Amino acid sequence: MSIKQVQQMLVDAGFSPGAVDGLWGSATRNATPSPAPPVESPAALIDRTVLTPAFEALPERLDTPAARVILLAICGQEADFHHRWQVFDRTRPLAMGAARGLWQFERGGGVRGVLTHPASRTLAAEVCRRMAVAPTVDAVYSALHANDWLAACFARLLLLTNPHALPAVGDVEGAFQLYLREWRPGAWTNGNTAQRETLRRKWTGYYAQARAALGL
Repeated sequence: MSIKQVQQMLVDAGFSPGAVDGLWGSATRNATPSPAPPVESPAALIDRTVLTPAFEALPERLDTPAARVILLAICGQEADFHHRWQVFDRTRPLAMGAARGLWQFERGGGVRGVLTHPASRTLAAEVCRRMAVAPTVDAVYSALHANDWLAACFARLLLLTNPHALPAVGDVEGAFQLYLREWRPGAWTNGNTAQRETLRRKWTGYYAQARAALGL
């Protein structure tokens, strides 16, 4: 398409490109609509604004593609990438349930576990020091819904308490089984067959979103 044709199309669309003369001047350039910026997926946003800065508070060896994929998938599964606390009543979305943070930690479960487990307690104390949070169950639990970086670090450290290597990228079932062991979702533990099937389908979707966000 020629510049003159572009200018005529702009005129027909109601823009003002100046004279329809086939010359690319400032009037034509200014009248040409800019393309819309690409839309960032929720998973990509969490990776860029939460995981990347959070990993700066942890040893470099913990930042791997396998870790990022499963952390993003769990964030989707537990919080749909945006819930900072457990919503137990949809008519009262500001009422906080027992689980807190983007990875939905409970006080006596994940928080206590990360702070006391031999594989994670030293790193957990260092993360708390760097983020000016007392390394106690109550202090961390109270901060999780307002500090996404703290939540991400504790989620990564909970994975560290697993004695086996993280599932490879693409091992959807292996990652799901790790999620079940470490997060123990009630919909699986106490759910019926239909609820379990729904949970598993959701995992497949969120895992795919995580891989897409990371380009893996």
